[in-house]
Amino acid sequence: MKAGVRTLGIAESYRERRSTLAGAVVRANRVVDGFAFATCTVGGTDSTTAITSLFEDLGREDVRYLLVAGIAPAWFNVVDLHRLHEATGTPVLSVTFEGSEGLERAIREAFDGEAATQRLETYRDQPERRPVRVDGETVYVRSVGLADDEANDVVRTFTHEGGRPEPVRVARLAARGVDSFRRETQ
Repeated sequence: MKAGVRTLGIAESYRERRSTLAGAVVRANRVVDGFAFATCTVGGTDSTTAITSLFEDLGREDVRYLLVAGIAPAWFNVVDLHRLHEATGTPVLSVTFEGSEGLERAIREAFDGEAATQRLETYRDQPERRPVRVDGETVYVRSVGLADDEANDVVRTFTHEGGRPEPVRVARLAARGVDSFRRETQ
């Protein structure tokens, strides 16, 4: 992959009822090339819309991939990877860092009725997670809009050390920084 290929990493930090979503544009050669921010509701259903808005606000036609940390930020605010791909026209990957049996039981325990049904339907509609080995670590990837081998290559290319792809690592730091700043200025 060429050194100038750009990926938008999305990660979050939340306090109470609001989650700060940060987007970090990072090139394959590790150069950070831009930031954008949005918010979504903790325990809500607006994460996909918020990420789409963040992507559009950034206005970067040179972003080749969208890499989201996890599938359910902000306390089960499930991201619809298919809808995100359709809205942005960009291949979308979700990366998690620990093996699990999935979120279905946790969603059923946390929500009732329509709130649970809506989250479960969105969650079940997402591609299956698959393990990808990166520098002796295992990450779990879901992808839409690109073949598995290309998705694996994206994850490996953007993971330089520590098992976390650089775009989501940088986005996570930015989200935490903005969250801390907001707390201090309130």
